[in-house]
Amino acid sequence: MSKLVYIWIAVKSLFSSCQFDHRVNHTEKVGSQYKIRKIGRLPTAVPESSGLALHEDRTTFWTHNDSGGEPTLFRIDEKGALLERMVVPEASNQDWEDLARGPKGVLFVGDMGNNGNARRDLTIYKVSPAREAAKAPKTEKIQFYYPDQKDFPPAVDDLNFDCEAFFFANDSLYFFTKNRSRTKLFVKLYSISAAPGLHKANLIDSLPSNTQITAADISPDGKTFALLSYGKILLFAIDQGIINFAQPKGCFRFFHKQSEALAFVNNSDILVTNEQGQIFKIFQR
Repeated sequence: MSKLVYIWIAVKSLFSSCQFDHRVNHTEKVGSQYKIRKIGRLPTAVPESSGLALHEDRTTFWTHNDSGGEPTLFRIDEKGALLERMVVPEASNQDWEDLARGPKGVLFVGDMGNNGNARRDLTIYKVSPAREAAKAPKTEKIQFYYPDQKDFPPAVDDLNFDCEAFFFANDSLYFFTKNRSRTKLFVKLYSISAAPGLHKANLIDSLPSNTQITAADISPDGKTFALLSYGKILLFAIDQGIINFAQPKGCFRFFHKQSEALAFVNNSDILVTNEQGQIFKIFQR
């Protein structure tokens, strides 16, 4: 990452306080309920962690590098020790941006980074890890498009078709956009089926936002989802499996360089990594 990009992120993070969300989105002040601790460093094989998902053993994590790297997933422990590498067959890493865990160890790898809002090949790789050492993982491809995007790229004020944050729930994938517009300040929530094939993204909801969303995850009990941004973390409650922005739960500051990956450890604690190799754990007091 260039020095200028880091300075831009730092400045944006400083101005992305929770005051906006308390006032506009009616989030609660929950910073005093959480403790943030740096607990480890990522292995050298992962210089730019951009996605994070809890392994099915519920004690270790899968992560991956940002755009242009090999199509490989890395399993690490909380401290960052490298435990396993898994090459994703029949896949490429054009711009991997997030990672989600499905049932029975299935992983969804989001090759959907779209900085310029011009891509037409937005892809999710559905990866079923091999259960036997002699076998390779199975990869299936999910592709999708935004039906409300008419131009590639759209006008400058409509640059809201990038996405770096998603999770799996209810047999679907839920996407949160990374808005690059300077005037239309909101994040959009879409969903698609988690089945292989080409899908039209369904626009579910939108939320006023003064920052960019870089990662998302849902708690193991399915009652809370979290959004990571440059400068803070937003929490929303989920009622009867309905995922939208109707129940804002809280907001607290999290400013630790270019943080772009987040995963629930359990129903309350969260692990976050940044592209500078640091690992943080957020504990509920």
